[in-house]
Amino acid sequence: MADHQEATVTLPSEPVAVSQARRHVARVLAEWGLADGGETADAIQLIVSELATNAVQHTFGQSPTFTVDLRLDRDVEFYLGVTDSHPRWPQRLPAAVRQDNGRGMVIVRALVKERGGRLSVCPTPDGGKTVSVELPWAVALQP
Repeated sequence: MADHQEATVTLPSEPVAVSQARRHVARVLAEWGLADGGETADAIQLIVSELATNAVQHTFGQSPTFTVDLRLDRDVEFYLGVTDSHPRWPQRLPAAVRQDNGRGMVIVRALVKERGGRLSVCPTPDGGKTVSVELPWAVALQP
């Protein structure tokens, strides 16, 4: 297996694309040796679901597509980034806020922290942003 691998998919900013992104990530993870159904694979799929949902719901039609980038450096880390062209960055909700939705980034932060990873948001040249996570791959190899 190569020391560095990449996979990218660009999808329309439509609700059905969230499940397409999740299936794409599951397929790539399996190709890279991380079987579906394990805790880490499930966590990564949940992370991409939350980030893709944000890219669809919170861009208000101003980002016609979103892109999911995956990279694996075998000895270093796993990278997952979701890029859209809307300038609004994810908002952190106060803990006291009670609502039926809006907890996606709380879930992502918790999953990333639990696995010793990093979460970041970076602007793109076209005025959008990339929300990304980096996870130690050694952790990803565990169940």
